[in-house]
Amino acid sequence: MAEAIVSLAVERILDLLIHEAVFLKDVKDQVESLNDELKRMQCFLKDADRKLEQDARLQNRVSEIRDLAYDAEDVIDSFILKAAHQRGFHRIIKRFTSIFTKPCHLQKVGVQVKAIQTKLQNISKNLPAYEISGDGEGSSSIIKVQQRLRTYSHVEEEDVVSLEDRIKYVMTMLMTEEDRPHAVVSIVGMGGIGKTTLARKVYNHVDVRRHFDCFAWVYISQQCKPREVLLIVLIKVLSPSKDEKELIEKLDESKLMKRLFDALKEKRYLVVLDDIWRSEDWDILKPAFPRGRKGSKILFTTRNRNVALHADPCNTPMEHSPLTDDESWILLSSKAFPLNKTDSHFRSEEFEKLGREMVKKCGGLPLAIIVLGSLLARKQSLDDWETVHRNFFHGHLKGLQQLDHQYGAVNRILVLSYNDLPYHLKPCFLYLAHYPEDWEISKKELIRLWIAEGFISPLSGSEEILMEDVGEQFLEELIDRSLVQVWRRDYSGTKVKTCGIHDLLRNLCVGKAEEENFFKVIQPSLIENSENSVDVTLVTSMPRRLAIHPGERYVHFHLKGEHPQLRSLLLIQEELLIKFHISNFKNFKLLRVLKLAWMVRKWHVSGEIGNLRHLRYLRLKCGGEMILPGAIGKLKNLHTLYFRSVSRIVVPNVVFKLERLRQFVIKGDGYPWTKSGFPWWQSFSSKNIETLKYMSVDKKLIENNEALRLSHIQCLGIIFKSSEDVKSILLLMIKLDCLRSLSMNLSLEKSSSFSYLDLEPLLQFGHLSKLKLVGHLKEDPHQSHHVLKFLPESIVKLTLECSTMTQDPMEVLENLPCLTILNLLSFAYEGRKLICSANGFRQLEAFGLNKATNLEEWEIQEGAMPRLRSLSLSLNFKLERLLEGLRYITTLQTLILSAMPSSLTKRIEVIGEKEGEDFYKVRHIPSIQISDRITGWGYFYVNSKITHL
Repeated sequence: MAEAIVSLAVERILDLLIHEAVFLKDVKDQVESLNDELKRMQCFLKDADRKLEQDARLQNRVSEIRDLAYDAEDVIDSFILKAAHQRGFHRIIKRFTSIFTKPCHLQKVGVQVKAIQTKLQNISKNLPAYEISGDGEGSSSIIKVQQRLRTYSHVEEEDVVSLEDRIKYVMTMLMTEEDRPHAVVSIVGMGGIGKTTLARKVYNHVDVRRHFDCFAWVYISQQCKPREVLLIVLIKVLSPSKDEKELIEKLDESKLMKRLFDALKEKRYLVVLDDIWRSEDWDILKPAFPRGRKGSKILFTTRNRNVALHADPCNTPMEHSPLTDDESWILLSSKAFPLNKTDSHFRSEEFEKLGREMVKKCGGLPLAIIVLGSLLARKQSLDDWETVHRNFFHGHLKGLQQLDHQYGAVNRILVLSYNDLPYHLKPCFLYLAHYPEDWEISKKELIRLWIAEGFISPLSGSEEILMEDVGEQFLEELIDRSLVQVWRRDYSGTKVKTCGIHDLLRNLCVGKAEEENFFKVIQPSLIENSENSVDVTLVTSMPRRLAIHPGERYVHFHLKGEHPQLRSLLLIQEELLIKFHISNFKNFKLLRVLKLAWMVRKWHVSGEIGNLRHLRYLRLKCGGEMILPGAIGKLKNLHTLYFRSVSRIVVPNVVFKLERLRQFVIKGDGYPWTKSGFPWWQSFSSKNIETLKYMSVDKKLIENNEALRLSHIQCLGIIFKSSEDVKSILLLMIKLDCLRSLSMNLSLEKSSSFSYLDLEPLLQFGHLSKLKLVGHLKEDPHQSHHVLKFLPESIVKLTLECSTMTQDPMEVLENLPCLTILNLLSFAYEGRKLICSANGFRQLEAFGLNKATNLEEWEIQEGAMPRLRSLSLSLNFKLERLLEGLRYITTLQTLILSAMPSSLTKRIEVIGEKEGEDFYKVRHIPSIQISDRITGWGYFYVNSKITHL
């Protein structure tokens, strides 16, 4: 890890020497000499990283080198700050004047640089000579990563080791109809043994879905938060509207408990409490769960058998036993010998002998076996396997002492896999420590943070390869090594959208991050008698990166103290209602990453934010109006600007001058639903803009067409003031070859002055895969073609909202060869009839139709939508019978009906043994959910069962 930190310092200094040559001309020799010394240390650390676990004498030296690399960054960053203070930061990025030719400034920076260099030389003299090897993963370079850049289709794998017997056993226990309160079925076992995997397979089994009326799954963890648990379960049970959800979220714990009790008392429910640790936690939650209908069950996964017995002495917990030696070897083989490794030597007796010896030490724990297999999959020779075997059995793996000794096998494998990471991946992996346990991590946000932290530098990329692409490759490498899990994939079905990390791996991240002085997570306690007030005082002894987990939903948060070396401050909270106060931005001048929320009606962001001149990532969320100061123009290093508010956001025009900006996002209830947006009428100084949302455009942008020359733009959201500008601006955008996602917002009013739309230029957007059109698509009665005729064939996901079309769009949309996801929302279609032709929508997998208030008839011909898996219908008040053609779609897995006419829903009800007259249309669909979101009343249906909510 020390090698990675030194490498980051080397790259930063190199970048400075290249871009700020004039500024550094009088101290160039000293800085270059320092950089050379750091490079020599970097070579030593490549070897020392592999020997560190076996030679404790090196540990102090490595720590000293790491700290000196930090000091070098501090000296240079502070040097720039002084320049900005005297002459204005805007002159520093591209050109530096002679203000630093004054002897006092040169002497000070020269003395500081020389002192660091001398310390490094003294360390070097006392270091033993090590042979520097270029082999092994630890010496992988970023150039090698660039050469391997490719499109991944990483698909979550099913366990190859059968769980059928265990699944059947748990299902039998769950489906035994016991007429008593709080019937709890428990799966007990060590962490990493696969309890959650088994529970999830049972939870999603079609027979279980048919047996119970409603379902909820909630993750508990060591830090059980009863209010959060009750809230999650209640929301899953009720499926409330957005307004209802906001009201529910304001309830206190006692009211949530009563509301949940009332919601469940007439149902046969299944609630999963995953990873519950303490009996006391169950005692707090227990009153919220009624007897319910006969057969209601609660499913635990827990590491503690006593917790299971305390919850329900009548049911014997199922001990999830480890895998046998043979099962372990089968699982290891599936990971260590991928399908593309067909060479016979990979299956030789020597490999199997080593593999079986190692896997035996995994104790039958799937997590350990999968991580070991992913590690071995990257080792191409028998010598490589023998090295892993030797380290596994005889290496003194640093870090184990900080982890639970109960999981020795898992810990040994995890530490071994961490040590095997290339140096550039180690900080990326440890950075995951700042997310709370069981957190769903956004891929986009994670990669943007990596870039802002400097883990992916401009030197890593090139004109052809964006830093974001390199970041995606880094993440895929961590997934390939089974250190990160895919949670959800994007609309294309191939790229990662969100990811997560197993709690044991997170424990390793947190321990290693603190051990390396790399990161610290702060979980402050509420101050007594202070109305949910939290004070956090920062001191210089803390690591340079801090994440704060308030731990409560409603908090008054105060940050105090000084930490001049602080680089990152991340406030982590879901759906925040936090009042945040920083005593003085001046105390954190070297910050690179700042992520905050302040839930107030009006937030005038302090002009002091302009003091954070090294800031690269700024994400602010507000519960009301947000007004940004002009001082934001001083933040010339910004890569990401992300503002979110439920009201108006005022951003000064100085953002056009931010030369390193890559992402600029404004989101909130006012966007894209209003015609307001950030006025886009001039060119951005940055030539590397990747994301712009949401920009308000008019004729000024056409007149200044240079503004649309953004060669790297991939995601664009624009709000048109007039339909007359649509065609002209689309024509200017044709040359945006990297554009993949486009959101266009038009007028929402039919009676507006918007003229007929001409979308013909869209046909030339051959690389576009995601398109969203919001607003009235005025149809020209004199045109023979449909208004959507010119959509590009490359579209994978299409969303139409408030389009008010009267001409059936299916005749056009069903012929889009790549269309996988289609959403027609909020009056997108106002005609009476839809027809989906045979052989239409060949690739469609998900379809949502909402508020088609005039729709009376929908015909789906046999052969249409042959791959459809999910269909959602809501608020289509005149559609009184379900589609006959549904019975032809045998792939359909989920049907969601929300606020549909009772005449439609009653026809598919099953009362006793009597089936509704239209039930035959949906008999084949495993899961059907029906609810009335208007009144809050509804019911949940799973195949032959319908229950009122």
